Formats: sequence, C-alpha cells, structure tokens
Amino acid sequence: MSAELGVSMKRRQFLVASGALVVCAAAPWEVQAATKPLPQVGSAAIPLKPTLDPVELDSWVAILPDGSVNAYFGKVDLGQGLEVGIAQIVADELDVRYEKVHVLMGDTNVAINQGGASSALGIAAGAKPMRNAAAEARRLMVAMASEKLNVPVDQLAVYDGLVAPRDNPSRGVTYADLIGGKYFNSKVKWNEKEGNELYIEGKAKPKSYKDYKVVGQSFPRNDVAWKAFGTDGFVSDVRVPNMLHARMVRTPHAGSTIVKVDASSIAGIKGARVIQDKNFLAVVAEKEWDAVRGAQMLQVQWSEPVNPFPPQEKLYDHIRGAKVVKRDEEVKKGDARKILNDPGAYKMVEAEYHWPFQSHASMGPSCAVADVKKDQVTIWTGSQKPHYARDGIANLLKMKPEQVHAIWVVGAGSYGRNDAGDAVIDAAWLSKLTGRPVRVQGMRRDGTGWDPKAPASIHRGRAALDADGKVVAYEFNAKGFSRSNINSNESYPGDSLAGMEMGAALKPGNTFGVPAEAYTFENKSMAWETIAPLLDRASPLRTAHMRDPVGPQTHFASEQFIDEIAVAAKTDSVAFRLKNLKDGRDKAIIKAIADKSGWQPAVAPRKLRDGDLMLGRGIAYAQRSGTFVAVISEIEVNPKSGRIWVRKFTVGHDCGIVVNPRQLHNVIEGALIQGMSRGMFEEVHFTPDMVSSVDWMTYRIVDMTDIPGQVDIVMLNRPEASPTGAAEATSRVVPASLANAFFDATGVRLRRAPLSPENVLAALKA
Repeated sequence: MSAELGVSMKRRQFLVASGALVVCAAAPWEVQAATKPLPQVGSAAIPLKPTLDPVELDSWVAILPDGSVNAYFGKVDLGQGLEVGIAQIVADELDVRYEKVHVLMGDTNVAINQGGASSALGIAAGAKPMRNAAAEARRLMVAMASEKLNVPVDQLAVYDGLVAPRDNPSRGVTYADLIGGKYFNSKVKWNEKEGNELYIEGKAKPKSYKDYKVVGQSFPRNDVAWKAFGTDGFVSDVRVPNMLHARMVRTPHAGSTIVKVDASSIAGIKGARVIQDKNFLAVVAEKEWDAVRGAQMLQVQWSEPVNPFPPQEKLYDHIRGAKVVKRDEEVKKGDARKILNDPGAYKMVEAEYHWPFQSHASMGPSCAVADVKKDQVTIWTGSQKPHYARDGIANLLKMKPEQVHAIWVVGAGSYGRNDAGDAVIDAAWLSKLTGRPVRVQGMRRDGTGWDPKAPASIHRGRAALDADGKVVAYEFNAKGFSRSNINSNESYPGDSLAGMEMGAALKPGNTFGVPAEAYTFENKSMAWETIAPLLDRASPLRTAHMRDPVGPQTHFASEQFIDEIAVAAKTDSVAFRLKNLKDGRDKAIIKAIADKSGWQPAVAPRKLRDGDLMLGRGIAYAQRSGTFVAVISEIEVNPKSGRIWVRKFTVGHDCGIVVNPRQLHNVIEGALIQGMSRGMFEEVHFTPDMVSSVDWMTYRIVDMTDIPGQVDIVMLNRPEASPTGAAEATSRVVPASLANAFFDATGVRLRRAPLSPENVLAALKA
C-alpha cells in the first residue's frame, strides 16, 4: 500500500478506491477455550444436541425458538457456494424462506460424516439426506399442527413456516410454536454407511421439482464479503491460549534419513527447541518467527542421497518401461485387440500422449492447530474432510474418534488431497509430544514441494478405420503412477508424511481410470495400468487425488485422439462426435455449444491467421458421474514467443436440475480457469532427489494476463433429473480442447502437456 493512502484508511475504502482485489491477512482469531463453543444461529440458541446418530432426525435439522432452521451438513464448502444450495433445498422442503435456513458444517460435534467435500458430490450425494430430513421434519410438524388445530393433514398447507388450513390461512400455527427449541425424537432409516454413500430417509416423500419455489433461484454466496474485507478468520488465523508455533524440518534429499541433529545450533533463539521422533523433525517456539528462524538454522546431518527419481527428461521413458503393478480393462466390447493387431486393409491411427506430475499449488501452504489433552483433543483444520481428519488423529493417538473434536475452518484450498492432511497430523503429534497446543504452518516451498501430486502418466490410442471412415476397432490405454498411492483422506496416519517418517506401515492403493464417454464403436477396449512409486516412503512425489482425479490427463489424451481419428476419417470434429454418440444428453451438449459458438465444419486444420498470430478452435467432450460437459476453445498462438491466449471459451453443461444458476455459472468459470492452468502451464520439475518447482516462479500457474477474453456458458437445466456434480466435469475437458485448437491453428499435434511456451516452441520447430 502506498504511503499516500495512509495507515488509517479502511479496507472498504481502499477496495472501492482501487477497484482491485486485495488478499489480506485477518487479525488472529483468538480461541478463548480449548474447545470452541458450538455455533448457534438465530435469536435464541437450542440446547446441545444429543449424541450424533444418523438415525436421529435431530442430527440433521432443528427448528430454533425464533422459527429459523439449523441444517447440520456433514460436508464443507470450498468456495463453490455449496452451503447456499443446501440451504435452498432445505428451505424448499420445509416451506420456509431461504434466509431462515442456516447451514452448520465442518464440525464433527455437530454434523454426521458425509464424506467432506470430494468428487463433486456436495449436491449430488450430500443434498439427498438433507432433503429427506427436511421433508420428514415438515411431515412431522404438519402432523403436530393437524392435532393442535384439529384439521386433517390433507387440508393443511405451509406458508413460510406457518401451518394453516388451506381455506383459512389466518388460523395457523408456526413451526416455532410447534417445536421451536425442542427435539423431534423421531427416527429415520439409515443405510448404515458413512461418507459420500451415506443415505437416510423418513416416511415423507420429498417434493416434485414442479413445486419448487427456492431451488432454481440465484441466491448469492455468503463468504465473499468477509474474505474480501478480512472480517473473519482463516485456519491460519486461529490462535489458542498457551499455543506454540511450529515449522517442520524435512529432508533436502528425498529418501535420506536423519543421522544427527545439532540442537545447540539454535540455542541462540530464545524459547526455540527441537522436537524429534525418528525422522519426524520440527522446531517449536513461543513466537512464529522464532520457529521459522529455528527451522532454517537447525543443523541436521542427513544420510547420503539415494537419488530415487530419474532425470526429468527420462520420466516418460521410465513410465513406459516400468513393471505393471495392476491392470484393469474397464471397458471391453467386441474384440478390438484382435483387429488392431492384424488390421489387414484397415487404416490405422496411433498416438501416444504425455502428462506430467502436477501440484495442488493451493493459494497458501496449509496450516492446522491441535490441542491434545489426556482425554480430549481439539483440532482446527482446513482439510476438505474434517471427519476423516478426526479419525486419523484418533488413530494416531490411540484414542476413540468421539474423543477428538475436529473443527473445519476455511483454509487455502484443497480440491483433493493436498498438504492440509499432513499439517493436521503434524500439529497433533507435536501437541502430544510438547503437552501444549501447537500451530503448524508451512512455508511456500513446503506447500508446493511436499504436497501429494497428481500422477504423471502416458496414454496410448489405437484405432482402425474402414474405407468409409467408420471406426471398426478402438483401443485406449493409460499407464502411470497410481492416483491413490496415498489415500484421498487423512484417516490413516501412515498416508501422511509424519506417519511415514515415524515408520508407520504403508497401505498404498492402486488405481487410475479410463475416459468417461459414450462413443459407440463396435469393438472397443479401454484399460489402465499402474506402476510403483518412485519412492514409497515420505516422497515429495507421492501421488493422490487432485481435483477431478486423472480426468484432465485422461481426456487430454482421449479427446485429442478422437480428433486425430476424425481427421483420418476426413470428418469434421463435431460431426464425428455426433455420428459416434448415442442420442440424448451427450449429443445435446455438443450441439448446444456448436450452435452457440457458430462452429463452422472443417475436415482439416484451418491454419487461420490474424497478422502474426495463428488462430484455432477445438472441441472436447466428456461425462463425469452423470454430468455431461463439452467445451470449445478459441485460441491464438504466437509462434515467436510460444504463448497461447484463449480468446473465447464456449461451455455446455448438463448436471441435471440446476439448484442455483448463479453459483453454477461461477463454479464452471472457476473450473475453466483451473483446467486452463493445468493444461497450459502446470508441471512439477524435479531433480534426482527433490522437487525443484517450489514457488510461483518455478511452478507457473495462470495469472490475470492469461484470463480468457470471453466465456459463454450454456446450461441445459433438466429439472426432472437428479442433480449431479458440476465443477470437476468442466475441468477435465479444457486441456484437450486447447490442444485440439492448437492443431487447428498450426497443423501440429502437441501431445505433451502442458501447452507451455517451451513445449509450443519445441513442437513448432520439430
């Protein structure tokens, strides 16, 4: 901030004056007790709920004395506006105004484990129990009103929480009068599953979409103002009395272990001390800066480097030649391999595509606070799955889950399994060892260098075409590091750096994935193969879920390959997809964006020019868990600098019923930007023994100069269909559409991600 503005200038004044987005740190959030009071919303608070149990309706919804509603939601909102959509659904089923519903989430003492925020299932799965609970609560209250008013249930209606005879609305009774501040003491049916698959239902039948009044409206998010003006706190702002600050000290050479620690090397820093348990090493101090200095100054002798990683330029050779740990042919129709291995007169199309390791690169490195006492633990975490963080801490400390209270506080982002899971385990173990609350905060290099990575992979496609351009055989294979080498949540400490450093048993998963699409080739095979990790313990290249697990890399390859087949068949890209898809929602989404963008058919790269710039457009399509999405990218390529800029995105999106059009629009735009960043810039760089891309200079993401010139979004609202996931579906098609647009502009295939200036120039010179 310039001196002319003055130190007394208010945040609001500065924002208005500058017209800029300012990212600022809020004042520390002081927690006055070891356990934060449970949130109570409304003019009057209800007593603490009985023990949480999925079969208790009171675990899902409460009517407060003032008639407002608490909805207890077992997931968290990572900035998509999820809590707004949940409130709309609950409001509609209860027949109350949206403003009366308050969604309480991310607190394990308040809400049942619904799986956190994951796999775009916030609405698709998370809303179902909430909807059914609200419908059941309404049924019970109408039954109470029937008894009190002596009017049959079928003659009653609800008007914003007022139950009254249909023929005499003035003779009614409010929800608050019926039950406000009391418990329902009513059971619901539970499928006895936790997480994303959890489902409950009562006797009530939820409403038809035809009766919705709140769902379908564009209510704004609730978190924008406080984030802009710094009026609330992030997890990094949490402060607990008697708290220590900590910085982790991790090996500078992946695979090396501690030989000797010289604690005297930080003796000059007052209050700083070393905490070590096997290869788990940290510096704690009363003041944060002292912990930072101590971690930087601490002298540690590490074992000789083992150089577990290949040279980066040999990564794809390594994947290609590595032994297969697991293989799964998820799609097998006919006998594609027989035809492709002996194609005869058929025309063959073959290609291989490469995708690098990528980092979550959250806005900031993760932070967590833990207060471990003898019989009770409280943790504050930005993890997207606080219930599983609770379970992981209980596992670590050999305690019961109910002895651990996890409180979710907004963090720097997650979208998969980033370093938030490590931070909370680190904090809990340090609190255990020191006997005091501990706050762990990473540095930038920790967040980008040590977070779990999205797996690197290669993808091969083969297809056989007859003389008429018909695909008679199609094969698509992926080979790479497992997307679940460590679990997508922190429920098992051995999946964390701390657990690995202390020797916990490893429980690696082996899975990848195939493209999600509906092409109707008669002989079709799609399979994946996983290989062993480069380093199995405490690796900066350990792999886990990252937003839309393996979706961007899989479709970067498969949708480019579809385009390559279309070119070989001398067929326009849009026409080829429509020809080889079933009727229905797949075709509708492609037709919608083709019409919106003014797509002009072409059977070969057009190689258009605008002065020195090369212009192109490309399409990609996919499904994701019941969502149908397609995007057309219109780009310009500067052949001198290698820079690609997106002039326009046209997106088609069909995720069933649209709960909140405004929020869906925002979510799609955000996913476009993230998909564009991963497709154009993001790549983890590494040496034989360490990740070397550890800041915004060495790990490039999109910035304001890269933002598209125009975004057109076509939402196909299907109110009769159940809602499905939104954001992750969009992110998976962006990289392929950019690559196809690059081919249209240049006539050159760029089969290696990202489409960075370096890779673009190399492709144009090849």
